[in-house]
Amino acid sequence: MSFKSVIKTFPADLVDMGGLPVRQPISTQNTEQIDPFLLLHHAKIKLPKNGIPNKMGVGPHPHRGFSPVTFVLKGGVKHRDSFGNQQDIYEGGVQWMNAGRGIVHSERPPKNIYEIGGEQEIIQLWINTPKAHKMDQAYYKGLSKNEIPTVTFDNGNTEGKLITGNYLEQKGVIDTNSPMLVMKFESKANSKFEIKIPEAYNSCIYQIDGKMKIKDFGVTEALNLYQFDDLGEKVAFETIEDTQFLLLAGKPINEPLTTYGPFVMNNQTEIMEAMRDYNMGKMGILIEDE
Repeated sequence: MSFKSVIKTFPADLVDMGGLPVRQPISTQNTEQIDPFLLLHHAKIKLPKNGIPNKMGVGPHPHRGFSPVTFVLKGGVKHRDSFGNQQDIYEGGVQWMNAGRGIVHSERPPKNIYEIGGEQEIIQLWINTPKAHKMDQAYYKGLSKNEIPTVTFDNGNTEGKLITGNYLEQKGVIDTNSPMLVMKFESKANSKFEIKIPEAYNSCIYQIDGKMKIKDFGVTEALNLYQFDDLGEKVAFETIEDTQFLLLAGKPINEPLTTYGPFVMNNQTEIMEAMRDYNMGKMGILIEDE
């Protein structure tokens, strides 16, 4: 099998999201998306002492037409939504929500955030949904670290958490409406390993921390996203330091894309319909009573 090559590097520059500084390698002026992956936000948050968790974080807001996925790297996140789901997910866990035809949710620190250090580090990834499934019923699935299947490499020196897709004989817990492979890797220094990626998939990695080498490219640095070509079938890595990264690979949807705030649809008319339906309460109502 041939090796994939890095074709683009996107730095995760700081952007202001309503007063919260977050790192955003996609989308940028240089790329709208890496189909089907629309947006990636990486935030490190030191919560103010004596703050009220229920008043911090992100309050109730709607989504339609895509999946917002939250990776909890440090601390915890409380998810609540208009379908009655409520769950705290902590370090190493994932919250996967397919917004479908519409849902309202909030993302706050859990009540015990100060007991576990008062810090949050999270990544939120937006994944597009094909037109045929944009108006499906919404659903939410939260996974603790221990509920995510683990694939080991290099005699256990590297572990990949298999969130969705198939790898070797393992299958991720999350089912998706288009084929993809999403994994979270933790690798010790001086580990050598290869990852197989289906040839027809768009693919990239987002490096959270550490330092490593990619075959036929060279040394990579933290807080960068590296996009691969669509030719080869595997990528070879060698870590220089302990390193964490996300692998994002998916079959491109190749459909028209129109976005407005929390809605991702195929045309402007569908965006207007989403705004109308939200204002009419058709995506449900979330009242945070505590």
